Amino acid sequence: MAALDKRDVVVGILALQGAFAEHQAMLQKLSLKRTITVVLVRTVDDLNLCDALIIPGGESTTIGVLARVSGLLEPLRQFVRSKPVWGTCAGAILLSETIQGSKKGGQDLLGGISIAIARNGWGSQVESFEADLAVEGLQSPEQSFTGIFIRAPVVLDLSPSPEDPPIQVIARLPTNLLPQSFASLDESDSKTVVALRQGLHFLTTFHPELTQDNRFHDYFVRECVLSRET
Repeated sequence: MAALDKRDVVVGILALQGAFAEHQAMLQKLSLKRTITVVLVRTVDDLNLCDALIIPGGESTTIGVLARVSGLLEPLRQFVRSKPVWGTCAGAILLSETIQGSKKGGQDLLGGISIAIARNGWGSQVESFEADLAVEGLQSPEQSFTGIFIRAPVVLDLSPSPEDPPIQVIARLPTNLLPQSFASLDESDSKTVVALRQGLHFLTTFHPELTQDNRFHDYFVRECVLSRET
């Protein structure tokens, strides 16, 4: 790749498996005052170029295995400790502290966000769905955002310790749109949380990259990445 300008903000996308190309296309559509350079991260050298990272949707166990095989697992854990990271769907699972429903043999996690999460929490592939979400922090907040939930994880518990940054809920799934098996949930239940932020880190249990709406990418870069540069 071409030499990076020191004034560029470099956002990496973990490109071992999953929807990394879709995230790349979204970032390249952003119109911001700072130049955003996108790096597809497959090696430690790639990761070392980055100011921030997106971990895409895909298959979380596979991404974890490939990260270990490629020597990226521990460097990723170190990266998460100090730099902004956004996980979508499978990426949200990897950023969690604990997981329910992992495959036999367990799963490598990166940690970084103080939650417990359930894989495929809403159900199987055939139970995937879309939902209009109200999100105040986005540009044009009066316009709902279409959340695409594909074998999406469910947030089971928000459990920050006193030393952790507070968790900010960014979006909830309206109770009238909950799958039938969750229809009795109260709107304040953690299982309704589908987007949240904790310190530098951002998590969405759905797939913003599969829409034509890049407002979540804009939010991550502005609020989690560029806010550190000012």
